[in-house]
Amino acid sequence: MCRPFAVLFVSAFAGFAAAGDVPDDWAFKPVRKPAIPQVHGQAASPIDAFLLQRLESAGLGYTPTADKATLLRRVTFDLTGLPPTIAELDAFLADHSVTAFAKIVDRLLASPAFGERQALPWLDQARFAETDGFKADDKRPNAWRYRDYVIRSFNADKRFDRFIKEQIAGDELYPTDPDALTATAFLRHYPDEYNAVNLEQRRQEILNDVTDTTGQAFLGITLGCAKCHDHKFDPIKQQDYYRIQAFFAGWKEFEAPLMPAEKRAEFDRTVREWEAKTADVRRKIEEIERPYKERFSQKRRSRFPDELSHLLDIAPEKRTPLEQQLASMVVKQVYADDKGMFTGMKPAEKERWEGLKKQLADAGPRPASPAVAMAFTDVGSDVPPTHILKRGNWRKPGEEVQPGFLSAFDDRLAEIKPPDDGSTSGRRSALAAWIVDAKNPLTARTIVNRVWAHLFGQGIVDSLGDLGFQGDRPAHPELLDWLATRFMEQGWSLKQLYREILLTNAYQQGTTTNATASKVDPENNLLWRMNRRRLGGEAIRDAVLSVAGTFNVKAGGPSVFPELPAELKAPAAWPVSADPVERDRRSVYVYVKRNLRYPLFGAFDAPDRNEACSRRFETTTASQSLMLLNEKLYAEKARQFSSRVLRESGGDFKDAVERAYRIALARKPTSAERDLAERFLNDQSKKAGGRNEALADFCHALLNLNEFVYVD
Repeated sequence: MCRPFAVLFVSAFAGFAAAGDVPDDWAFKPVRKPAIPQVHGQAASPIDAFLLQRLESAGLGYTPTADKATLLRRVTFDLTGLPPTIAELDAFLADHSVTAFAKIVDRLLASPAFGERQALPWLDQARFAETDGFKADDKRPNAWRYRDYVIRSFNADKRFDRFIKEQIAGDELYPTDPDALTATAFLRHYPDEYNAVNLEQRRQEILNDVTDTTGQAFLGITLGCAKCHDHKFDPIKQQDYYRIQAFFAGWKEFEAPLMPAEKRAEFDRTVREWEAKTADVRRKIEEIERPYKERFSQKRRSRFPDELSHLLDIAPEKRTPLEQQLASMVVKQVYADDKGMFTGMKPAEKERWEGLKKQLADAGPRPASPAVAMAFTDVGSDVPPTHILKRGNWRKPGEEVQPGFLSAFDDRLAEIKPPDDGSTSGRRSALAAWIVDAKNPLTARTIVNRVWAHLFGQGIVDSLGDLGFQGDRPAHPELLDWLATRFMEQGWSLKQLYREILLTNAYQQGTTTNATASKVDPENNLLWRMNRRRLGGEAIRDAVLSVAGTFNVKAGGPSVFPELPAELKAPAAWPVSADPVERDRRSVYVYVKRNLRYPLFGAFDAPDRNEACSRRFETTTASQSLMLLNEKLYAEKARQFSSRVLRESGGDFKDAVERAYRIALARKPTSAERDLAERFLNDQSKKAGGRNEALADFCHALLNLNEFVYVD
């Protein structure tokens, strides 16, 4: 989601003022681990020391620590995206040990819900979706496996450098690892107008998307600004852009069979045996079908220029690498399965054809992997050349370039070592190694900044996808570099990074404000208090399901289709899941259709996943309140919430009020709130048809409170 230029302009100068004299190209300078400053205030960790140094120089200090209930709700939402249970709240309130909060952090980091929550920002960044986009918006039936891979990786605390390498070059580096093959779908999640006719242009658009997304996701920079000319602000040359793009020049889509390495050889053997056993009958079937296929496909072939349609007449092994790529795009359109392809056969020929088909069926089905994943590889060891495109125009290729790095800090060409079997070019392995190299100044800074933003509501550099000149200046540049070096020293462990930040006094502050601090630092760049944050649409839905008692904790697998609002009639492309229990699964498992975002998510600023999104900007609109107040599905969950409350309180309405507050808001009601609730229930029961109906309305009101959709 892009910010207007005026916002970029103002935020850049605001960050500059907060951070002092930070050079424009700071992000391209080497990461250096600074000394931990000495401060007067209480520093629970080196992180606090860096923050307090700036605060004390401004005459400020931390806001007092948040109360335990607030702190538990905050950290539980931050780490799992779910509200704490009453049992968890009671246990924390009863634990008066000095390690009470650390134990909570460790429990939440070990929860399966951790990966499900932390996956969402990464899926935004990877522009993960389960459809192609554009007008057709066709399904990608195996895309969900990448989502599950990301969740597994976060839960396992996979080294982040390994996580990067798998997504860039898993097929080259770890070809027998099913997870690594699944990971390469990161490069496959580009929107795809597969039925386009100008395939050379479409090929270039795909390469641009992959290049831009790689730069933003892993390096935190806007590489795409250099595709037409040298970057206007950052030290990125146009040549750099196409040198990075050259790593992907051999792209090839494939569906990877997922099986353990020890079973792969046996699987390959059974495939070869089946192919040998059925070769003769398949050849005879092909001889009968060929003229019908050609006649059927002729109309589709005629859509393409001759130079593209004729690629199908060239034997695959004789095509150049570029011809292989373009031919695969033609095949997608020309040889799409169609039941009408073989109409018009003469009776005798049809009888022979059907007999051969039966003979083939009697030989058994072609062995198939029980699971396949969207994956990305190369057409082979040789790949198409990459040229600098004049003004970014694919019709105007200029100088040819070889794979290389960013000249701002590493003006080298890559050393490429193709694998011995010639299956790929080996280029992406070299790129992955460069991205995770400790000498690369961008990678570690980018990810620790995003984790910081997730926990504090704003990054040390608040433009999470742009560490360059047009982005914000770091509010705490020394802290950013300390975190980046510490992250690499501790084995690129995200869980350790989270833990270290969460146990600071800075994270555990309250959100209350004061006039003095607000005057000195109105934007809270110095973090003299914690920022209050609104939940995203996914977290709101999950919280509602949780308090209603209908939350389905089932993990992984194909995505689900919850009901759509009544006024939005569910199209055929949104087949509502038949099992109501499945509909109440976690929001990360809701189907991601590019041309139809789930309305609640869209209303609360979820991206459409047509392009990489490094940060969701929070809007406040009337439609959000109206949706939570009037949406039928939301009201039904409020009713289920009230039934749960009444059941757990033994039918006592006075106890029900307290129970509802504790479930929804992780606190007891004040005496004033209790009195107000009692008056409401008495008055509403006369209008709504009894106290049960009144309690449902009361629970619905709780779910519409700012306190429910915001986290202190």
